[in-house]
Amino acid sequence: MSELLEIRPRLEDIAGQPILRPLPSAKCRSVGPFVFFDHMLAKDYPPGSGMNIDQHPHIGLSTLTYLFDGQLQHKDSLGSDQLVQAGDVSWMTAGSAVAHVERTPDAVRQSGSRLHGLQVWLALPASEEQGEPHYSHHPASSLPRSDSMGVHICLIAGTGFCLESPVPVRSPTVYAELRLAAGASLIIAPEHQERALYLIDGEALLDDHGLPLQGMVVLPEGESMTLSACTESHLVLIGGEAIGPRRMNWNFVASDPALIDQARKDWANREWPTVPGETARIELPR
Repeated sequence: MSELLEIRPRLEDIAGQPILRPLPSAKCRSVGPFVFFDHMLAKDYPPGSGMNIDQHPHIGLSTLTYLFDGQLQHKDSLGSDQLVQAGDVSWMTAGSAVAHVERTPDAVRQSGSRLHGLQVWLALPASEEQGEPHYSHHPASSLPRSDSMGVHICLIAGTGFCLESPVPVRSPTVYAELRLAAGASLIIAPEHQERALYLIDGEALLDDHGLPLQGMVVLPEGESMTLSACTESHLVLIGGEAIGPRRMNWNFVASDPALIDQARKDWANREWPTVPGETARIELPR
């Protein structure tokens, strides 16, 4: 077996929400189109509180939010206003310019809630970086699933395991939630050029290599490997076709640094699409 690349995430805090972030890292800038990976750690919000991310901009990427517990309200400069529940996919393609807001819905905020989930960014192909922005919501019932011999697979986006998600990814992608019963195993075939596993909970082996809890492991290209659960385990698999070098600055992703420079100027000068009904915004960091 080839040597595995392990990435230990750094702990961040976004508006009071603790987050583990393995991508990007010095060891690995991207896995397929995935250039950013945030694990929103489980947090209980008491009544009257919740997560609140004011409007902020993006270019050159698609954001995908997927919750295990809780709810979020997504609003964007396209006029979208969508309740996102656990198991749904919230998919926003930024293209040339979009702004959005993510917050705990008012009804849930009043009663108190738990939030736990993932948000990832997928870089757009260079030919689509300056395209029109787009938003789509995909309820949990629309996502393809497979259950066999103690292995449950939900294909969040892309293709894999003989499944295809309805999420409109822009390049070859795999993003799958994996739940394995203790003693179950799953072959991770080289269906995609680049792949990585992130262990959310449990104890698992990849061939004979123990996976780090809440850490990311990048798999060698072209090799088939066996994932085995020592205890009930919860993981995600990400990957796809290599996207090529990308620059990332704050919330902006681009193959051409001039696009990032212009986006920074436009946001700072308030020459940017705005979210209807929203005035609060996150200012450009210095």
